[in-house]
Amino acid sequence: MTERTQILEQVERLVNSQTLHGSESLRKLLHYRSKQALDHPGTPIKEHQIATEVFGRPSDFDPQVDSLIRVQAGRLRTKLASYYELEGVEDPILVDLPKGSYVLSFHHRPKGEAKTHNAASGSDGSPGIWLSPRKTGLLLTLSLLLTASLAVTLAVVTVRKSSESDTGRVVPSASTALEIFWKPFLTATEEPWAVFSNGSFVGRPETGLRYYDPAKDSGTPLWDHYTGVGEVLAVHSLDQAFGSLHRNIRVKRGSLFSLDDAKNNDLIFVGSPSENLTLMDMPGTKEFIFQRLTSGPRRGDLAIVNVHPEPGEPAFNLASPSTFPLTEDYAVVALMPGLNPSRVVVILAGTTTFGTQGAVEYVCHQSSVAELLLRLAVSTTGDLQPFEALVRVKVTRGVPVRTELISLRKRTSP
Repeated sequence: MTERTQILEQVERLVNSQTLHGSESLRKLLHYRSKQALDHPGTPIKEHQIATEVFGRPSDFDPQVDSLIRVQAGRLRTKLASYYELEGVEDPILVDLPKGSYVLSFHHRPKGEAKTHNAASGSDGSPGIWLSPRKTGLLLTLSLLLTASLAVTLAVVTVRKSSESDTGRVVPSASTALEIFWKPFLTATEEPWAVFSNGSFVGRPETGLRYYDPAKDSGTPLWDHYTGVGEVLAVHSLDQAFGSLHRNIRVKRGSLFSLDDAKNNDLIFVGSPSENLTLMDMPGTKEFIFQRLTSGPRRGDLAIVNVHPEPGEPAFNLASPSTFPLTEDYAVVALMPGLNPSRVVVILAGTTTFGTQGAVEYVCHQSSVAELLLRLAVSTTGDLQPFEALVRVKVTRGVPVRTELISLRKRTSP
């Protein structure tokens, strides 16, 4: 089998994987870039070319104005990494999208010691494709990641064994984490609602929009059907997660949601109360609350206030200043009773659209949910109790790349 054939088979394996299931745009992008890399090795590719040939954008597409390609590249890069962490852990060919590039690279998975594969010809003597060797820095990074992963695994196993011997409690494994976390939504008769934020704006799209201000915009026509890119991708992640659990969700924008709906359904709120206004009329978080600052250099900015900060925890958590590129945001992940005590509510909300996306992805990935359940001391047979958590979201070029749990509170009363 030629190495070109091996690569094409690996690409098809990726395209048909669970990781990329439902991500049609990323599958198209992967197919396109693979063909480009194989047919024109070493040739750089421009955002404009991808936008027009893959996504059907018009010829006047301006990448300086529209970040579509950068966002999609970041998503594909993240999906590739996720695939090789789980489904593709034993795949022989590694497909990589280096940062700062739109050209895919292909590598043999090292067996024993890393080897350099110069594919001047295929195994059958036919012309082959060059599989570039891993660079020293990348090898070191992968080695460190592997070491860290083994250390975390060892720590989890140690904690699990300790828990079993001391209390008989079994810490949930990653394979069951999503089922445990979303159990209240999986056992209910009715499908849960995912309610996404959509703020009210005044103005016109072609001349500029701004948030509606009730003090001065009374009687002004409203635009209330916009939402952030993070909320869109967040709902997609929820749909994928529930699909893997053989459950559907219903989706509704916040401006159309009513309190009658809230009384009769399990709810997942996607977006902060500053835009998801339905949250303002419902019991909300008590430990981590959204509040605009009224003084100081960040006056007017939305912050998550840590009501009872523990030692080393800041009282106010804010995203990167609006005058700089967004590299960090904060978000709340919370589970609480609904207006009807027999119903449950999950709140997933960042101070920006990307924080919201990071919070949702955090509760849709097996590994991060397993970490959360471990911190909450939830057993495989136990029920998840109300809690509030604060997460920090690292953002690169408009894409959440890492979400970490930094504060956690168990709720002792409704």
